[in-house]
Amino acid sequence: MPQPFRFSVSLGGLDSADLTATAQRAEELGYSTVTLPDHLTDQAAPLLGLTAAALATTTLRVLPLVLANDYRQPVFLAKELATLDALSNGRLEVGLGAGWMTTDYEFAGVAHDSPGTRIRRLAESVSVIKPLLRGEAVSHDGEFYQVEGTLPAPLPVQEGGVPLMLAGGKQKMLTLAGAEADIIGINPGLTAGVIDERAGQDATEARTNQKLNWVKDGAGDRFDSLELQTRLHLAMISDNREEVAAEMAPLLGITAEEALGSPHALVGSVAQCIDEIKGWRDKWGISYISLDAESMQDFAPVVEALSGT
Repeated sequence: MPQPFRFSVSLGGLDSADLTATAQRAEELGYSTVTLPDHLTDQAAPLLGLTAAALATTTLRVLPLVLANDYRQPVFLAKELATLDALSNGRLEVGLGAGWMTTDYEFAGVAHDSPGTRIRRLAESVSVIKPLLRGEAVSHDGEFYQVEGTLPAPLPVQEGGVPLMLAGGKQKMLTLAGAEADIIGINPGLTAGVIDERAGQDATEARTNQKLNWVKDGAGDRFDSLELQTRLHLAMISDNREEVAAEMAPLLGITAEEALGSPHALVGSVAQCIDEIKGWRDKWGISYISLDAESMQDFAPVVEALSGT
């Protein structure tokens, strides 16, 4: 059974006043969620920024997209997440990842371990955070974390529990996501630690097919219950679809045809974009679409046509 469509807006790069105003406008336009990435760049810290967004709105959900596991100890993170869910009256979605941007690690002096080590550490963190957010006792003696106890109040208030998103672009990460998450973020591979033409070459239709197979390997029988998300790195309402793709594709190291076939690029008229998104769900099951604030207004007719369907 396909999941209903919903859409999110990134608040990355906005100052404090613009952040809350954009969140309020996103809510007015029918967007489901606002998001913040987790980087040492010109943006609000994700959990504080999302708390401000939640307190400035009434129905809008909030999602850190995504928190780098290496930057936070899981018990302290669970405490902050539980508090945010309570403050927002149950509107939190938790996004976690293994960390990837090398400049963040270098600036903070945090060891940028191998992908395998970072993913093992994330898996262990997930095994601690999930039961804590359910109010359960944890007794964990692992490779990276030793935890004993239960999370004190406030606990999450969300009916059914706080949804967990895991996002990635490689086999180990997506297999873990399939096994553990409620929402799966399908990303270009970011092993290089930067977004460049290598990420573009990993964003094609063929690579997306492979990624979905990895998710299915991890999910098994629960695959049909998962929500699949994509982040748009190119989003434009335009009557010159092919021209825009031909101009932008070389920057990603792919052809215009590959760009137009990618679930990370959406270019066309409103009607074309609606049809394209419907095709993504038919082909891959992708139903959760994330875009930047600068595209929010232009894509409002698409959101109005598809949200909840």
